[in-house]
Amino acid sequence: MAGTGSPSPRTPSQRPVPPGASRPQAAAPVRKLPQVLMLKKEEPAAPDAVAQQAAAPLAPPIRSDATTAQPAAPTQQRPARSDDDLFGMGELEGLSMADLLGPDSSQRRRQSGGSGSARAIGQGRPGSDASGDRPAQPSRTVDDFDFDEEAFLAALDENEPVGTTGEVVRGVVIALESDGVYVDIGGKAPGFMPKKECGLGVITNLKERFPKGVQVEVLVTREQNADGMVTVSARALALRQSWEKVRQLEKDGQVVQVKVNGFNRGGVTCDLEGLRGFIPRSQLNEGENHEALVGKTIGATFLEVNPETRKLVLSEKKAASAARFAALEIGQLVEGQVVAVKPYGLFVDLGGVSGLLHHSSITGGHMRDLREVFDQGDRVKALITDLDPGRGRIALNTALLEGQPGELLIEKEKVMAEATDRANRARSVLRQQEQNAG
Repeated sequence: MAGTGSPSPRTPSQRPVPPGASRPQAAAPVRKLPQVLMLKKEEPAAPDAVAQQAAAPLAPPIRSDATTAQPAAPTQQRPARSDDDLFGMGELEGLSMADLLGPDSSQRRRQSGGSGSARAIGQGRPGSDASGDRPAQPSRTVDDFDFDEEAFLAALDENEPVGTTGEVVRGVVIALESDGVYVDIGGKAPGFMPKKECGLGVITNLKERFPKGVQVEVLVTREQNADGMVTVSARALALRQSWEKVRQLEKDGQVVQVKVNGFNRGGVTCDLEGLRGFIPRSQLNEGENHEALVGKTIGATFLEVNPETRKLVLSEKKAASAARFAALEIGQLVEGQVVAVKPYGLFVDLGGVSGLLHHSSITGGHMRDLREVFDQGDRVKALITDLDPGRGRIALNTALLEGQPGELLIEKEKVMAEATDRANRARSVLRQQEQNAG
C-alpha cells in the first residue's frame, strides 16, 4: 500500500491450473527425534565398587545415528584423597640419610644378589629383621653428605673472603697490563692495582717498578666483587705511612728541611714525604719576596697536621724559633733588647725568639714604674729561669743578678757589667731551688 512506508509481503505467483487436474500435495518434512541429556548427581562410589568396576571388561561403544539418540551414561568419579595420603611422610620418620641411601659400596661387594641388597637396606632400618629371627643392629656411617663441626668450620675458613677495606696485605706480582698490575694476595682471584695507584708521583714504566715475582705491600681500597677480585693500592698505603711519619715528627717537635716548589698569593708550596705542604707568607722570614724562594730548601716546623682533611701547614719562623730554643737552657745568661713594655713586664728580643721579664723578676726592691729600671730599646742581660718550646715561652730574671735587693734601681750599669760573674753565683741558687722543689 502506497504511503504506508513499509513494503507489502511478496506472495508466490499463482499459475493457472487446467480444469480436472489435481494440485500436487507437498511432501511432509522429516522430523528428528529430540535428543535428551539426563544429568544425575551420584554419591561417590565405595572402594569395593571402584575395584569391581576396574575388574569388569570394558563395554563396546554405542553407536548413535541421526534418527535415534540415547542418553549418555554418567561417568564414575574417583574418591577424593587427602593431602596426607598423597604427601604423607610418616613412613620416613626415624630414618637417617644412611638408611635412605643404603649401605656403602664395600658392603655391597660383600653381599650378593638382590636379596643381599634388601637385607642390607633392612639392616639400616631400626627394628628391622634381616633373617626374620633376630633384630638387626642399626648401623650409622659418615658419608660424603654428612658434615661435622670441624669440617664445617674448615670449609668456612677456606672460602673466607680475603682482604677487607683498609687492610694492609702482602702479595706477589703475577701479571702486568697497560692499565695496571695483578697481585696475588691469597684469594680465589688476584687483586688488581690500577696504574694511577701504583705509587706516589708519576710512574712511566710499570715493568721496571713492578717486575713479575716481586713481593709488594698494598692497601685494600675495595673489597672483592662477584668474581672475587679486590682492588689494591700502593699509593694509598704510601700516603698513610707518610701521614703517620709526619704526625710523629710534629709530636717530637722536629724541624724538617723542605724544598719550595711553587708559590701563590698567600704563600709557598713545598713537598714533604710525598705530601703537599703550604707555608703562609706570614710564616716566612722573607715574606715580602716569597717568589724568590722557589727551588730553595728551607727549614720549617709544623703548624697543622690533619690527615682527614689532607691539610699540612708549616712555618719557617717557628722553625727558626725551635732552632733557637734548642740552643737555650735554664740558668743560661742571655742578652737582648727590650721591644715592648707592658704593665705586667717587659718583652725582650733574644734573636728570633722573645722572652718575658716579669715585673716581679726585675728587681728585689720596690719600684713604682717598670721604666725606672728598663725602657723600650734598652739592652738587657738576664738569666733564663724557665723554657717552654711547645708554647714558645721563655722566662727571664734580672733580680738574681743583684747582690742586694734593689741594687738595679741604684747601680744598673754595674750589675749589667758584672752579669757574667754574678750569673755563676745565681746558677747555684737556681740549683738549690730546684733541689728544694724536687
